[in-house]
Amino acid sequence: ERLQRLDAAIGEQIATRQLAGGVMVVLRDGRPVVFKAYGQQDIENARPMRTDTIFRIASMTKAITTVAAMILYEEGRFLLKDPVSRYLPAFAHLQVALPGGGTEKPRRPLTIHDLLTHTAGMSYGPGPAKAAYDAAGMKDWYLVGQDETLAQWTERFAALPLQSQPGEQFIYGYATDVLGRLVEVVSGMPLDRFIEQRITGPLRMRDTGFWVPPEKVGRLANVYGLEGGQLKLMETAARSDFVNGPRQLLSGGAGMVSTAGDYSRFLQMLLNRGELDGVRILAPHTVALMTADHLGDKARGDADGFGLGFWVNVRRGGFKELGSPGAFGWGSAYFPQYTVDPQERLVVLLMTQLRPAGHSTLALRVRNLTYQALVR
Repeated sequence: ERLQRLDAAIGEQIATRQLAGGVMVVLRDGRPVVFKAYGQQDIENARPMRTDTIFRIASMTKAITTVAAMILYEEGRFLLKDPVSRYLPAFAHLQVALPGGGTEKPRRPLTIHDLLTHTAGMSYGPGPAKAAYDAAGMKDWYLVGQDETLAQWTERFAALPLQSQPGEQFIYGYATDVLGRLVEVVSGMPLDRFIEQRITGPLRMRDTGFWVPPEKVGRLANVYGLEGGQLKLMETAARSDFVNGPRQLLSGGAGMVSTAGDYSRFLQMLLNRGELDGVRILAPHTVALMTADHLGDKARGDADGFGLGFWVNVRRGGFKELGSPGAFGWGSAYFPQYTVDPQERLVVLLMTQLRPAGHSTLALRVRNLTYQALVR
């Protein structure tokens, strides 16, 4: 009966037209406790949300790209402390923007660890290098519709100053896109092919990729947003850049689509310490490294620590909400959120398409509403 509170909260948002619809997944010990579609994926055409609806996952792409990099790390291709310039020479002559204007040299090399922890000084625009970012067209996370290769984009981006000294600040931004290019160079494969061969293919994530093929367009949800408290249509599936592809620029930071079923399999693999259904993607020690806190007081996010690719909750109370020590997760500009809790053997995932989200707190409330239903 406590889980009915979760249903009620989602239903209330749909009834008051603060949300079009979504899919909620709660897994305990790998089994679905909740796997349910709510509302509509296309209000205008009265098309109900389905459990296999496809969603733009934006920054939830980052965890997949991070796992791709850690697969190569496990193969001994690089160390996390290696300079990025060893693999991407365009980063050999970096400058760091100063708050009052001008630049200075980095005090130490930019490392792969910096990319993984968002301490690389790479924002989505804000910072002392904002003018240079703006002039180069680096004004937003949304790279999907751009007609250049990831290699070309990375060369242009490497010419810009960093927003801070390497390792000094948590600055959320393009670091995972650079990491995606590093995966390409080290593996010798395009990012989409590497991810398909080493992650989504083995995990049977059949609807996860960088674009939606024509036969699946009918399953891609519309994007709705809250403006002035009113729900409005922002993008139809047919007009989406994720449909009119494949695009050349593969954004490892924000460029993928997925379903609730697919992404929950990916999360369950991490909860299982790197393995799912007899398929091992990563070693347990690697997952332990990814889910440890690497930043301490520098961390930014929903918890009190940051690992490799997502926030981590170091202590009870670190969320400032319900949650266990050792839990980890992240979210998306389109409003989905996930939490993985090894202590409770739990995966919590809300998939929806709400941008802008106004002042909605639903994506975070569903986590509390899941935890309060745990009585043993």
